[in-house]
Amino acid sequence: MGVCGYLTVSWKCLVVLTFRLLFLLPAGLPVRSQGDSQSDNKVMENITVRQGETVFLTCPQGDVVTHTAWLNRSSILYAGEDKWSVDPRVSLVTLSQEEFTIKIENVDTSDEGQYVCAVQTSSRPRTTSVHVLVLVPPKIINLSKDLVVNEGADVTLMCQAGGKPEPSLSWKLISPSGDLGSEEEVLEIPSITRQKAGTYECTAVNDIGTDVQTVEITVNYAPSVSEGRDVGVTLGQKGVLECEADAMPEASFEWYRDDRRILNGFDGIDIEDLGQISKLMFFNVSESDYGNFTCIAINTLGSSNTTFLLYEVIEPTSSTLLQEESTSHLALTSSETFAIQSGPRTVQDGNSGALGIHTHTSNCVVFVLFLLFLLRV
Repeated sequence: MGVCGYLTVSWKCLVVLTFRLLFLLPAGLPVRSQGDSQSDNKVMENITVRQGETVFLTCPQGDVVTHTAWLNRSSILYAGEDKWSVDPRVSLVTLSQEEFTIKIENVDTSDEGQYVCAVQTSSRPRTTSVHVLVLVPPKIINLSKDLVVNEGADVTLMCQAGGKPEPSLSWKLISPSGDLGSEEEVLEIPSITRQKAGTYECTAVNDIGTDVQTVEITVNYAPSVSEGRDVGVTLGQKGVLECEADAMPEASFEWYRDDRRILNGFDGIDIEDLGQISKLMFFNVSESDYGNFTCIAINTLGSSNTTFLLYEVIEPTSSTLLQEESTSHLALTSSETFAIQSGPRTVQDGNSGALGIHTHTSNCVVFVLFLLFLLRV
């Protein structure tokens, strides 16, 4: 069956076969196994390297060395100065009486495993083994696509990542910011509302690094129209009715006067749609323009409406201004008369003559004011 059997070749058997190949030992001669008391086997501490970095494998030489080789799990990398590996990332660094060092550049997960340095001295064979561990930063490999759903639907987001050590995953809503989150690879959102629409972020983290990717969720919902505000306008002036609607997808607007739809430019009326707002504009309001108007916002999920009243505001004329002035003057005169008549009574003393004259003068003023009031009436 040979040294190692037909089906399974362990690294120990590989070392023995390597010695036979390298040192041209006749197949019939005995070869010292690694369990031989005269062999000198050494296991070094694990070497940990990040994916993409370079790893150096060093084997001490020591005694008079006749042959030496580096092997990985299934093949010979270097035999002395002779390169057996076809991998361009593997190269010889040092080969001397003190050490035998090779390097592997741009290490990947396929390079992880056990490596053996086999040395044949003048006295006995020796092996040195080391295990290479490759750490891999997290990488999100499966993420849900951007979604467009109707309000009330159940939503499931998936985020899967690879890495070594295995990364932890978390979800959160970042735009608009919210407290919705999960520490699992699956995020469930039952009966989603418009407030939960936005950008969701999946984060994968391990000891090596972090990977972040996002998913956009758009929630469609029927229009909701703000309550209409009545507007007063003077004849001949400009009037504007504004209708505002919240909807996804964005609503289209229709304006009506009673049961008749108003078209843009009809009867001197312009309609201007600005996203969520529609404006009905009258540039020269006439008597026939006053009345009730209805705004309807429509999208694929439904509609909503509100009503407005355009009413007349009367500007004051010269006659109305004169009437208001007379009324104001009459009120002022009456209040002055009352103030004079209800003033403090005169107290006679040594100057009673002067006080009497003052009282007589005040009475004359009151009489004149009263005559003026009668004449205006």
